[in-house]
Amino acid sequence: MAATIAPARLGARRLSAAAAVVAAAALLATSLAAAQPALPSLVPGYASWGLGYTDPTWYAYWILGDITEPTLVKSALGGLLMVAGATLAHVARRRGRRWQGFALACGTGDLWPWVLVAAGMGLLASNLLWGWTLGGWQPTFAPLVSVPPALVMVYGPGWRVATTGAALGAMLVTPIALVLVNLVCVPLNMSPVVGSTLAMSLGGLAAFWLCRRLPWFPPPRTTRTAPPHRAEETPARYGPSWVPRRILADFTESHFYGNEWAGAGLLLGCVLHFLLNPAAPVYGSGLFPQLLATQVLTAACGVLFWGGRWASSGWYPTFVPIVSVAPATVLAFGGTLPSIVAGAVLGAAAAPPLAAALARRLPDDVQPMVAYTAAMAVCTAAIIPLLGLLPGFHLT
Repeated sequence: MAATIAPARLGARRLSAAAAVVAAAALLATSLAAAQPALPSLVPGYASWGLGYTDPTWYAYWILGDITEPTLVKSALGGLLMVAGATLAHVARRRGRRWQGFALACGTGDLWPWVLVAAGMGLLASNLLWGWTLGGWQPTFAPLVSVPPALVMVYGPGWRVATTGAALGAMLVTPIALVLVNLVCVPLNMSPVVGSTLAMSLGGLAAFWLCRRLPWFPPPRTTRTAPPHRAEETPARYGPSWVPRRILADFTESHFYGNEWAGAGLLLGCVLHFLLNPAAPVYGSGLFPQLLATQVLTAACGVLFWGGRWASSGWYPTFVPIVSVAPATVLAFGGTLPSIVAGAVLGAAAAPPLAAALARRLPDDVQPMVAYTAAMAVCTAAIIPLLGLLPGFHLT
C-alpha cells in the first residue's frame, strides 16, 4: 500500500508546485500585457534594427538576439543575461557551491566553456557568411544550438572540435535552413520553426557522417551523451522543489545549458527588454507576454506528464516543445488563449515521446540533438495545421 501511496503523493506535490509556477507566470504575463500600452521605447525596436554589415547595431542587436532565437524571443538582453546566468552556475560548480543548480552541458559541467566557444564561433561564422541574406528575418542562428555544441558533447573539448563544428554548422546547417525556410515554409505558409529545426537535424546527420572521416578528428569520447542518472537522484528527489528548477532549466536545454540559473537569466533579460520597449523582443510583435505564458505552461505540462520518465531514467526531452510547437503556435494564431493552451498541452504531450523514440534509434556516435530537432519539425508541422482546422483558430 505504501509503495502506491508515495508516488501518488509525489505526483500531487508536483502538481501543486507546477500550478504555482504557472499561476505566477500568468500573473506576470497579464501584468505585462496590461502595462504594454504605457511602456516606453528606451531601446531600439525590432523594426529599427540595422541588418547590414556596415551598421554597428547589427552586431549589438541581431547577433546577440540570435542567442535567444531558439526560444523565438529574439532578445539581445535576454541572451546576455542567459550567458551570465550560465557563467554564474559554472563558477559555482567549480567552487563546489550547493546552489550551482543542474550541471551544464548535458550534465557534464566541465564541457560548458567549450560548448559556449563552439556555439559562439558557429553563430559568428553563420552571420558573417550569410548575413547578406538579411533583408528581413533569416535563420542565421541555426548553428548556435546544433552542430557546434553537439560535436563538443560527442568528441570532447579542444580547438579542433570547436572550430570544425563552427565551420560545419555555418556551411551545412545555415544554408539548409535558408533553403527550407524561404523556398518551402514561406510559400506553403508554414512556420519557419519547421524549416530551421529540420535543417538542424539534416545538417547534424551530415556533420556527424563527415566527422567519422575527418583525419584530424579525435575518436568519440562517449557513446551516449544524454545527462547521466546520478545515484543520488532517487525518485523522491523529483519532488515539488525540483519542478520550478526543471521548468527554468528547460528554457536553456536547447542551448546545451540545461541550468536553472541560465533559464532565470534568460527570462529576466527578456522581461527587462520588453519593459524597455515592447516592440523589441519577439520580432516586434508585442506577443512576449503570451509567449512567456505558453512556454511556462508547456514546461509545467512536460514536467507533469513525464515526471515519471525523469525519475526512472534521469533524463527526458521535455524541453522540445518549449522551443518549437508552443511558441510557433502563439505566433501563428496571434497569441489567443486557445492557442496558448492548445500549443502547450499538445506540444508537451506529443513532442517529448517522439523525440525520445527517435533518439533511441540513432547511431551511438550521433548526438541526440539530431532526433530532438527532427521531433520539433514534425510536431510543429503537424499540430499547427491541425489546430487551424478547428473553430476559433485563425492563422495570422
